[in-house]
Amino acid sequence: MNIKLIRNIVAAGIVGELVFEIYAWFISPVLFGKTLEPANLVTATIKKIFSLEIPYELAFVIHSLVGSIGFGLFVYLVHRLVRVNYILSGFIAGVSLWFVAQGLLAPFIGRSFMMDFGSYTQSSFIGHVGMSIIISLMLKKLLAPKD
Repeated sequence: MNIKLIRNIVAAGIVGELVFEIYAWFISPVLFGKTLEPANLVTATIKKIFSLEIPYELAFVIHSLVGSIGFGLFVYLVHRLVRVNYILSGFIAGVSLWFVAQGLLAPFIGRSFMMDFGSYTQSSFIGHVGMSIIISLMLKKLLAPKD
């Protein structure tokens, strides 16, 4: 990967992460009555794996970095590997990331599978899929050949 590609992936990821946080803190509470706080999942996962308690603020930074860099890279890789249009790539990546969070990590830390498909899980679906589609649209724009 060249530096321009990495820069574009990270830029798209940062925009997606910012949109996710706006949704999580301001829109989700209105629509679902729940604020999405994935940093809580980070703190619980780190505690379970490493027996370490980290502050919420550090977990928030970790999730933001994973969201910005990891999600950006994951959406890019889904697009390259599955070879479908950007929006569908974003949707596939978003559903996958949502499943990892709610279907794998939540039960790993002791919560029910998909948290019983309650309002938090439903809102999380919109957050992950929306974020990934935003990232995919940013990648489409940033990686488009220049005339």
